[in-house]
Amino acid sequence: MAVASGLASALESYRGRDRLIRTLGYCCQLVGGVLLEQCPARSEVGTRLLAVSAQLSHCRTVLRLFDDLAMFLYTKQYGLGTEEEDAFVRSLSVLGNLADQLYYPCEHIAWAADAKVLHVDSARWWTLSTALWGLSLLLGVARSLWMVLKLRQRLQSPTAAFTSRLPRSKRRATEVQMRSEVLTLLSNLADLANAVHWLPPGVLWAGRFPPWLVGLMGTISSLLSIYQAAQAGSPTEAESP
Repeated sequence: MAVASGLASALESYRGRDRLIRTLGYCCQLVGGVLLEQCPARSEVGTRLLAVSAQLSHCRTVLRLFDDLAMFLYTKQYGLGTEEEDAFVRSLSVLGNLADQLYYPCEHIAWAADAKVLHVDSARWWTLSTALWGLSLLLGVARSLWMVLKLRQRLQSPTAAFTSRLPRSKRRATEVQMRSEVLTLLSNLADLANAVHWLPPGVLWAGRFPPWLVGLMGTISSLLSIYQAAQAGSPTEAESP
């Protein structure tokens, strides 16, 4: 009953629905890809699952048509990150916000071209939106790596050993933040692998992933995102800064 209540609560929010649709879509792609490649007798089921995955992906694309304003308000609020103490983190965050802000209109144009609303080459706009997404993920990877190193140094510093005799709330908060950054890093790396796969052939491993591997990377990223969202709402994570 508690699980059903939590699921219903998550589905009431846009972000909660998006996480569920994303996870379900990638799981369908993972299972469908495996069935097509490993179980010829189940190939029809695999094909149907891949079709479901494609439709769920299209659903998310349509829903993102309304994300521009929210992204703009977030970017405006963050600004140049003057409240961020670390200059390197601030620079990465500003560039990441810019890449995210440009990503949405590019994807909208690509979607409109596929829907015959605009008479432009959709492939070019899909490539540009994917490249911007990949850039945002790469910046996120660099940011998380830097944060993990900084937090690890803080925990291992001589002053950390001294403060361990004091109330552990601050040390606990640092550990929680570092764990969160590690999960974000892994999630971004999984998404980055897929982003490169969707770039034009000739760019690293672009176009070389089978459907099941794309599904696996996406499922890993989605489950990590759901786990982080659940932990952020739990009492034990409330003390995280």
